[in-house]
Amino acid sequence: MIDQLRRYVPVLDWGRTYSRTAFSNDMIAALIVTIMLIPQSLAYALLAGLPPEAGIYASIVPIVLYAIFGTSRALAVGPVAVVSLLTASAIGQVAEAGTAGYAVAALTLAFLSGGFLVLLGVLRLGFLANFLSHPVIAGFITASGILIATSQLKHILGVSASGHTLPEMLHSIYTHLGEINVITLVIGVLATAFLFWVRKGLKPLLKRMGASPLLADVLTKAGPVAAVVATTLSVWLLGLDASGVRVVGEVPQGLPPLTLPSLSPDLVGALLMPAILISVIGFVESVSVAQTLAAKKRQRIDPDQELIGLGAANLGAAFTGGYPVTGGFSRSVVNYDAGADTPAAGAYTAVGLSIAAVGLTPLVYFLPNATLAATIIVAVLSLVDFSILKKTWNYSKKDFAAVAVTILLTLGLGVEVGVATGVLLSILLHLYKTSRPHVAEVGLVPGTQHFRNIHRHQVEANPHLLTLRVDESLYFANARFLEDYIQKRVTSGCDIRNVVLMFSAINDVDYSALESLEAINSRLKDMQIGLHLSEVKGPVMDRLKKSHLLEQLNGRVFLSQFDAWQAFAGKS
Repeated sequence: MIDQLRRYVPVLDWGRTYSRTAFSNDMIAALIVTIMLIPQSLAYALLAGLPPEAGIYASIVPIVLYAIFGTSRALAVGPVAVVSLLTASAIGQVAEAGTAGYAVAALTLAFLSGGFLVLLGVLRLGFLANFLSHPVIAGFITASGILIATSQLKHILGVSASGHTLPEMLHSIYTHLGEINVITLVIGVLATAFLFWVRKGLKPLLKRMGASPLLADVLTKAGPVAAVVATTLSVWLLGLDASGVRVVGEVPQGLPPLTLPSLSPDLVGALLMPAILISVIGFVESVSVAQTLAAKKRQRIDPDQELIGLGAANLGAAFTGGYPVTGGFSRSVVNYDAGADTPAAGAYTAVGLSIAAVGLTPLVYFLPNATLAATIIVAVLSLVDFSILKKTWNYSKKDFAAVAVTILLTLGLGVEVGVATGVLLSILLHLYKTSRPHVAEVGLVPGTQHFRNIHRHQVEANPHLLTLRVDESLYFANARFLEDYIQKRVTSGCDIRNVVLMFSAINDVDYSALESLEAINSRLKDMQIGLHLSEVKGPVMDRLKKSHLLEQLNGRVFLSQFDAWQAFAGKS
């Protein structure tokens, strides 16, 4: 009972061995992540079309809940760029930004996403994320990064613009170029340039000046805070808001409120599919980061429990004024590099953000929207990776086509179409590859008992014996392919008397494939050609024994391919 409880509440496991050293490391990591997260959370809320405080609210209770239910010791949960963009796209179709209905829709979206993730976790369906190919996800994230950066140009320019696709955004910005606010443009350009320099050049400079690695790291992560402070003071002291510089304005002071999502059938129906898509993309991004960081310390995460942890975090956001959250890449890497030992670092980060929500929110009244836009642009451009196009082109034209189509559709038709296309392409790509399995005709390597492809190696072959190695499990999508392949091979004017199917690479045979094997056996029997199997794996043999195939088989089952060769190769 206790072990089962620890499985679903991992804090009961790692909490037993929590030490002073871990506390010290977690506190340092929490300080660095908190400094980084304050401007990020405000910026991502702006990206989602929500009030800036929603970003802070979404970064407090969700982090605590993940620390209790999550398995990664370094994952930092909260608002992220891609999910914020998906949120804006989803709820922008059911409510107008700035209205109460928009905020309620965001809560409902987090609630649906959290519920879906928890359901997947309880049913242990974390493996479903494996159906999303990495190239397709990389293409979607690259396109999303471009969309996000483009969507923030209006704040850098100080103009009003709209749109959910790249052509719409660019056209809208172009038509409003005459409204550019020069002061806003200067603030935005300087803030963007400063943040890029901080990311690339500040740490080396500080180290050359003799700063310790920890101090250099903290000051580098505090770069966005410095940009926030400098631009906020400039607007306040110079009264730039009176000159048209748009600022954050009043942010409610206090801890996250208790909120309730809407269960309106119309709203739930409209947001259900976007919630599922957000859940899938968020989980894939989160679990990828978590697994990468866990591997560095020889730790492991449980994907099914991660679903529950992320689901709990999203449910927490739904009831505390937030919106959908997931594990952020840059934030988690910072958390790991800062030395976080346990998920408690996230809980301490929540405490720091709570203090900021209570005491610091009045200080951001004069914070320019252009600075928050600069923070988003610098953060998301690191997601843009066009090298995936070159890599997939060189490796697999099919993967390249999937990536290219995902990027183009996401940019041209919007993120929801891009997500749906990415999921569909991943599944179709898998089905296409497995529906046409690699089938090798093999022969004996001289002087050995090994068999290799006759078209790749110098091997011994016999014109009366056809040995085929199928390099894929047999199931409904490829069963007919094997039928057609054998039919063409034995009717091409050759003198084949025996066919051996080498099952060394076959891990499963479903019922459709079983029927195909029976059909192959029947046709070969009519042609007076023996059908034989070799190297059948135990689980596959167990399944075949439950059918009539082995009883009706027009041949034998051999333990090894070499046994089959010895039985038939010498026959004329």
